[in-house]
Amino acid sequence: MNLEERLIEKKEILTKKWFDLVLSSYPEATQKIWKSNSDQFTNPVGITTQRVTRELFDLIIDWKDVDAIAKSLEDLIKIRAVQEFAPSRALSFVFLFKKLLRDEFMQDLKKEGKLDELLAFETRVDNLGLIAFDIYTKNRDLITQMRIGEVKRSHHMLLRRVNKIEEASAKGAEQV
Repeated sequence: MNLEERLIEKKEILTKKWFDLVLSSYPEATQKIWKSNSDQFTNPVGITTQRVTRELFDLIIDWKDVDAIAKSLEDLIKIRAVQEFAPSRALSFVFLFKKLLRDEFMQDLKKEGKLDELLAFETRVDNLGLIAFDIYTKNRDLITQMRIGEVKRSHHMLLRRVNKIEEASAKGAEQV
């Protein structure tokens, strides 16, 4: 059995383990809530993380639709970009998948002389990391632009208020 067949056979176990690895980057109390709550409205981060790890698992095996991979990645990366993680921590979930693959399959593939399959598959994960980095950078830039826009709007409103106060003071001084 080749690596892709093994991955498909163990999909349920592996996607759960990957989901758990992704959640391990959060505090323990948060992990418990996100693991136990299956309501999309009260637990959007946990549900999105679970969905994305399942989607990406299939997309990495198939590795044909880069747009679908990017779309799925973006759903999770947007969340992690807003959460103010350092880039390395925000994107660590991609490389945690690589660790999971090694933990699960390296010894058996090595014994069977099929370690090259794992190394070839890891190239997909590395490429996934590059795609994730591009998406993360784009989203962080967008957040930065939004913050700059908010500061400009606040500054503009403050100047308008100051000008109104000055105008009112000038009118009051003229009447005296």
